[in-house]
Amino acid sequence: MSTILLTGGAGYIASHTAVVLQQAGFRVIALDNLVNSSEESLRRVAQITGQAVEFIKADIRDADALREVFNRFAIDAVVHFAGLKAVGESTQLPLKYYDYNVAGTVTLCQVMAECNVKQIVFSSSATVYGAAAEVPIHERAPRSATNPYGQSKLMIELILEDLVAADPSWRVAVLRYFNPVGAHESGLIGEDPNGIPNNLMPFISQVAVGKREQLQVFGSDYPTQDGTGVRDYIHVMDLANGHLQALRYLQKHHGIEAFNLGTGQGYSVLDMVKAFSETNDIAVPYQIVDRRPGDVAVCYADATKARQLLDWQTQYSLVDMVRDAWRWQRQNPEGYRQID
Repeated sequence: MSTILLTGGAGYIASHTAVVLQQAGFRVIALDNLVNSSEESLRRVAQITGQAVEFIKADIRDADALREVFNRFAIDAVVHFAGLKAVGESTQLPLKYYDYNVAGTVTLCQVMAECNVKQIVFSSSATVYGAAAEVPIHERAPRSATNPYGQSKLMIELILEDLVAADPSWRVAVLRYFNPVGAHESGLIGEDPNGIPNNLMPFISQVAVGKREQLQVFGSDYPTQDGTGVRDYIHVMDLANGHLQALRYLQKHHGIEAFNLGTGQGYSVLDMVKAFSETNDIAVPYQIVDRRPGDVAVCYADATKARQLLDWQTQYSLVDMVRDAWRWQRQNPEGYRQID
């Protein structure tokens, strides 16, 4: 049985990936400093799979703590989720983002090299494409970033490319996520943002459950079918399966490859509101406000490469995404911070 270390292992995408990996027969070790997550997510993973997840509370910037983990467990590969991810906050606190995300990854890779663990799947992001000139976006599209969060992801990609060039025995998969939404069908785990959500789907869900008065739709004058921004929303369980397939791919391939993980289809903000309302039979009041600076009109993936090389494709529909997001929110109105 292979042992996989998930950094940032208690987070949204990581917890869903833990489910998929355990169900596929992997042993999962989750390392997280819990600044943006809850250990409760891993207790819920154990409920779903019937297997405990070994949890280590530590920070990826702490080399000694990482060495202890690699010495204690025979780690075969790392899936690297750990990092800060709020675009707006990154523009206010760029040094914090470069410290956690970039410096943290350098420390992680140094300790991995010391311990001769040279397989890593990295959580990247479609933000590395900046304002892409063409859609659908292909992995060969030029990379640039419009904020420190995206810049930190791009820097890490470049660091990993340099690492492989210097030592070709590394096996690296870079997964560029588009817009993850939804939750495990049990409703036990899901997206649990701190404070005001940065992403559309948890905001819609919180309006529906009565936590927020109305959704703000940023801009209605984009060159799209209804004037609102278009994005590629992907069910978190499809995304989790992408990590499983990436690990299987790395068992047979050296070097570094980047893969887009998206559905290849764009939906507008109002498409999402409508689908959520109709599927779940609940009103979602919204207000059109000014565009947000830095937002692009249309962004969706060309996911052909992942289909061909990883033998991966999405299984979940838009209806599945909004239904599962609502089930999680309805069952957990306060996320993991339930009131007793």
